[in-house]
Amino acid sequence: MTETATYSKVDAGATGKKKIRVLECIRQGQIGGGESHLLSLVENLDRSSYDPVVLSFTDGPMIERLTALGIENKVIHTTRPFDIGKWKAVKAFIKSQSVDLVHAHGTRANSNVLWAARSLGIPVIYTVHGWSFHQDQQALVRRIRILGEKYLVSKSDLTISVSASNQESGRLVIPSLRSVVVNNGIDQLKFNPGRRFTDVRRQLGIPAAATLVLFIARFTSHKQPLTLIDAFAKALGQRPELHLLMVGDGDQKAEAIEKIKAAGLQDKITLETFRQDVPDVLAAADIFVLPSLWEGLPIGLLEAMSMGRAVIATNVDGSREVIRNRVNGLLTDTNQLVPNLTSAIVELAGNPLLRHELASYAMATVNEKYNAANMTREIESLYRQVLDKTNR
Repeated sequence: MTETATYSKVDAGATGKKKIRVLECIRQGQIGGGESHLLSLVENLDRSSYDPVVLSFTDGPMIERLTALGIENKVIHTTRPFDIGKWKAVKAFIKSQSVDLVHAHGTRANSNVLWAARSLGIPVIYTVHGWSFHQDQQALVRRIRILGEKYLVSKSDLTISVSASNQESGRLVIPSLRSVVVNNGIDQLKFNPGRRFTDVRRQLGIPAAATLVLFIARFTSHKQPLTLIDAFAKALGQRPELHLLMVGDGDQKAEAIEKIKAAGLQDKITLETFRQDVPDVLAAADIFVLPSLWEGLPIGLLEAMSMGRAVIATNVDGSREVIRNRVNGLLTDTNQLVPNLTSAIVELAGNPLLRHELASYAMATVNEKYNAANMTREIESLYRQVLDKTNR
């Protein structure tokens, strides 16, 4: 069961003619899965009914994109969850914007907006883009994060899970969790392989004949960029035509640069910062790899599948829900990740027919189930239901 008894994904009826002022809150202005989700959401909201404003806790390309779209936004800088020193500023901003509803995306965002919203009597919806607690954490850290998540879901008016598998992972730790599943969706017109694209290979000096492996994600331990470099180096020994393009930023970027230099792979691995032209980058690739240790429902994976790329992902929440192994992609276990990734890369590099078959089914999967417009209509329905219940 993926829905609560209180809220369902159906039209609950309009709350009136006045536009609903929605605060979309996110932890950072850098581009990641949650930030891409937020951008899709605000771009697709029905502007005759909803008036969005965005609060981020760091600056970055997402803020620039929102400004270019004409969407009001504010940055109140903090990189800490439950940063009590920022709560008064958050409250003042919410009050100044005449907000009707707060939609917090992720743990850090909700931890820093919840008190302000509740103190003003404003309902809060919490979308979990992957839980903040994980098995590989130190016991004390994990326990603290579990307590934090329990508090956030208990005090929010509604919790949204982005995949059924991530909802179930939450319930194993928080048995009282009641959430509605709304799968992430993407803009399939934007991520359409039939469009014309900039020649990114030529732009970056990547040989046209190379089999290009692509990684687009944050350079953090949870996305395992260093492990991918090790796996790629081993795969290169068997398939010398391979080239790896890694796009993103994060706290492991410097270490990745040093690892590449130490291995003498500068001519075989190209590093880029986050880019806005993601469809162009995906169009250049043959294989997309996402070696995450955990996920909610990865936007980048859906984008790659929509673009008709053969994908390799780890057997974790969200990814395993989207990918049927050897049907629309390859799934690898997170244990023994280097040899598993190496094997998958080598197999796809040497089998263009398999790449084509996986990519075709991947496109069909996304076209059928993961549309941004449908996602937005479901979320709008939940907005109305929460407001209707609050205003009774």
